[in-house]
Amino acid sequence: MTTRRATLLVALAACCFGSISVLTVIGRAAGATLLTILALRYAIGGLGLFAVGGGPRKARVTGRQLLALLVLGGGGQTAVTVTSLSSLDYISAATLGFLFYTYPAWVTVFAAVRRTERLTPIRVVALLLSLSGILLMVGNPFASTLSPVGVALALGSAVIYALYIPLLNWLQRGLDPAIASAWLAVGATVILGLLALASGQLSFAFGARAWLVILALALVATTLAFSAFLRGLAVLGPVRTAIVSTVEPFWTAILGALIATAVALLQWRPRQQGEGEG
Repeated sequence: MTTRRATLLVALAACCFGSISVLTVIGRAAGATLLTILALRYAIGGLGLFAVGGGPRKARVTGRQLLALLVLGGGGQTAVTVTSLSSLDYISAATLGFLFYTYPAWVTVFAAVRRTERLTPIRVVALLLSLSGILLMVGNPFASTLSPVGVALALGSAVIYALYIPLLNWLQRGLDPAIASAWLAVGATVILGLLALASGQLSFAFGARAWLVILALALVATTLAFSAFLRGLAVLGPVRTAIVSTVEPFWTAILGALIATAVALLQWRPRQQGEGEG
C-alpha cells in the first residue's frame, strides 16, 4: 500500500471517529444510556468487522494473540472511549476536542522517549500546524472556568489514546486489520456490557432513533473506521497516523454545524406554516 493511500485511509477513519461524540449525544437524548450505546456499538460493529475480514475461518488467531486482543485491545478501547465521552458531563465538546487532540503531541513525545521513531523537524512543524488549526477551530478552551474533573478526564483520555495507538500497531502484526479489530471489539463489548450491567445502565428501553444512532456508530464509526485506521497505521506508523488524525475535530465541527442547521430549519418551517395559516 502506498503512503498516499494509507494517509487517505487514516483521514477517512478520523472522519468516522469524529462522528462519535455527535452521534452519542443524539443517542443519549433519544433515551439510551452511554454504556448501552457503547456496548451495542462494539457488538454490532464487531460482527461487521468479522464479515469484512472474511468470516470465522480467517478469524482464527493463537491463544496468546486472542488474549492480548481481548484484554489489552478491548480494555484500551474501553478506557479511551468511556473516559473521553464521560468528560462531556463536565466540559463542552469544544473543550474536550482541544484537550483530547493533544494526543498527537503525546504520541510524538512517547515515540521520541522510546526512540521508536525519529522526531524530525518536518514532523514537529506538521504537529504544531495541526494543533494550531485545532485551536483556531474550537477556540480558547480556557475562556471560562473549567471543571477539574472534566479536564482530567479529557487529558487522561488523550494520554491513554497516545499509549494505545502503538499498542494497536503491535497487536495487529501478522493479522488482517479487520480481524484484529473484530476481536478487539469483542473484548470491548464484554467489558462494556459487564460495566453497564454492574452499574444498572444496561437498558434497551429506547426507540428507533436511538437504534439508528447505534447502527451508525457500529457500521461507520467502528466497522469502517477500525478497518481503515489499522490499515493506514500499519504503513504510516504511530506518529504520522496521529498527525493525520487531527482532521477529526474539523469534521466533528462541520458535522455538528450541519446538524444544528437542520434542527433550526425543522423548527423554522412549521412556525412559518403556522404564521401563514393565521
